[in-house]
Amino acid sequence: MAQGAHQAPLSPSRLSRQSTSTRRVREKAAAIRKSFQRPKFWVTGFGWCLATCAGAANIIAFKCWSLYASHVTGSTSAMAFRLEGYHQGEYGSESLKEACSLVLCFLLGAYTCGILIDKNQVHFLGKAFYGMALVLNSALLVSAAFIPGRLVPSCFVAAACGLQNAMCTSHFGAIIRTTHVTGTVTDIGSTMGRISMIWLRRAIQKQALNDIDRAEIAVDAQKLAVLAGLWASYLSGGLIGIYMENVIPGPKALLVPASVTGSIGLFYMACRQLLKDPKFPETKPWTLKHSTLNPKPQTLNPKPQTPNPKP
Repeated sequence: MAQGAHQAPLSPSRLSRQSTSTRRVREKAAAIRKSFQRPKFWVTGFGWCLATCAGAANIIAFKCWSLYASHVTGSTSAMAFRLEGYHQGEYGSESLKEACSLVLCFLLGAYTCGILIDKNQVHFLGKAFYGMALVLNSALLVSAAFIPGRLVPSCFVAAACGLQNAMCTSHFGAIIRTTHVTGTVTDIGSTMGRISMIWLRRAIQKQALNDIDRAEIAVDAQKLAVLAGLWASYLSGGLIGIYMENVIPGPKALLVPASVTGSIGLFYMACRQLLKDPKFPETKPWTLKHSTLNPKPQTLNPKPQTPNPKP
C-alpha cells in the first residue's frame, strides 16, 4: 500500500471502545480533582496565623525555661532516656518528671479540645466552641507568662499547644498541623516525590501527561501550597519569638501570641452572637469536610429508574 494512501476508517465498535475509555479517564480525573478541596483563603490564613503563634510560643518557652513545649516526640524520647538514666542512677527523678509532665499536659490540651469541639467539621458560626477554645488557648499562655517557676509554666504552654493542634488537625484533616512541623515536612517530601514520579514515568515512556496525571499533579500542588505556607509560618513565628523575647525579656513575651489567639477567639464569639440577633437573617453554617484521595467509586452507566405505573 502506498504511503500516501488513506487509512481504513475505524469500525463503529472500536470507536465506541475508544470513546468509552476516554470518558472513563476524564471521569476519573474529575473525581480526583473533587477528592481534595483546598481550604478557603481565610481558613488557610487562619492556620498559618496559628502556626506563627505556636512557633513563637515554643521558642519563647525554650529561651525562658530550656524546655520545648510542643515537641511531644522529643519529650517521649526523653522519657525513655531518663528512665534508663534513672535506673542506672545517672539522673534524678526531676528530669523524668519534666518529660512526663510535658507529654501529659499536651495530651490534656488535646483532650479539652475534644470536649469543646466534638465534630470533625468546620462550622463557621455553627454550634462548635471554636471561639472558646481559642480564648482558653490564650488564657493558658497568659497564665504561663505570670506563673513563677520553670516546669509549671512550660506545662501550661504545652497544654495550649495540644489544644490548638487538636482544634486544627481534627477538623482540617491531618494535612494541617500548627504546633509542630515534622509531619508537615514529611507530607511536603512525599508530595513532591509523587509529582516527580509522575513526570519521570511519563518521560521514560516518552508519553505526554494524560488527564489523570494532570489531575493528580494539580491536587498535590494545592497541598504543597498549604503545607509550605504552614512550614514557613512556623519558621517565621520562631524568628518573631526570638526577637520578641529580646524586646520583652522573660516569659511575658508570651503575651504577644496570647493576644493574637485571644483576639481571634473573641472576634469569632462576637460574630456568632451578632448573627444570632433576630434582626439578621438566619445564616447557614459554612461546612468543610475532610476529604481523601480515595473517593467512593461512582457508577458510570447507572440504570434508569422506571417510574411507578399509575393505577
